[in-house]
Amino acid sequence: MEILVFIKQVPDDSVDIKLNPATGGPNLDGVTPVTNAFDTYAQEMATRYKEANGGTITVATIGGDGAVASIKECLAVGADKGFLIKCDDVDALDAAAKATIMANAVPKLEEANGAKFDIIFTGKEATDYAGGITGVTLAAKLGLGVMTDVIAVDPAEGGVDVKQMTESGYNVVGLATPCVVTIPKPDYDPRYPTIKSKMKARKAEVPVIAASDLGDAPCLTKVLGQREPAKKEAGVKLIPTEDEPIAAVTARAVGMMAAAKVL
Repeated sequence: MEILVFIKQVPDDSVDIKLNPATGGPNLDGVTPVTNAFDTYAQEMATRYKEANGGTITVATIGGDGAVASIKECLAVGADKGFLIKCDDVDALDAAAKATIMANAVPKLEEANGAKFDIIFTGKEATDYAGGITGVTLAAKLGLGVMTDVIAVDPAEGGVDVKQMTESGYNVVGLATPCVVTIPKPDYDPRYPTIKSKMKARKAEVPVIAASDLGDAPCLTKVLGQREPAKKEAGVKLIPTEDEPIAAVTARAVGMMAAAKVL
C-alpha cells in the first residue's frame, strides 16, 4: 500500500496569539511553528496502517525552508520519504490554491515514489485557519473518492473500509482506492520518536519541488480583515440568602436569562 500524507506547519496553538495593530494580522513574533495537530493524527494513523498491512509512507508539505522541520518530525515517527513543495508565500494562499498545488504535485510525487498512491491522508482541518475544506477540495481536483472524520482505516477487497465519526455514532464505509481520507483526533495520541529515529530523520534528505513549477493556483477567497474573539464577561453568582431564598434566586435567574433572550 502506497500512502501519501499531506501536512501543514502552523503557529503553536497553545500560545495566546494577539493581532499586530500595524499589519492587522496575527503577531507571530516568537511563536514557534509546529506540525498541525490533526496532521500528526493523520501521520500516526498512516503509520499504524503501514505497520499492520505493509507499504510505504511519503509525507509532503507546502511551505518555506522552515517547514522541513515538520517533515523530519514525520520521518522520525514512521514516514519513509519526505518532500517540500517550496512556496515562500504560503500564507497568502487560500484552501483552494493549496489544494490545487497539492493536486498538481501528486503526479510528481508519484514519479519520485515509483508508484501511484493508494491512500492520501490529511488532517481534517488546520488549527490556524480551520476551514476544513482542503482535503475534500484536493479529492475533487484529483477525481477521487473522499471520506471525512475518519478514525480507522482497514484493508478491504478493492479498497479500504473506513470508520467515520459522526454526531450520532459511526459509519463504516467502503472506499475504492485510490482515495482521500481526512482525520480528526482518534482515541489515541501520536507516538513519540526514539533517539535513533530522530537522528536518522535529521540526516535524511528532503527533495524540493518548486510550487511555481506546478501551474497556476488561483485563490478563490480574500481575507477582508481579522479580529480577536470577544472576551467573555465575568459570570454572575446567585447565592441564596436569608433575605433571598432559593425560590427568589431561581426566579431572578430565570428573569435574567429571559432578558438576555437565552430562554
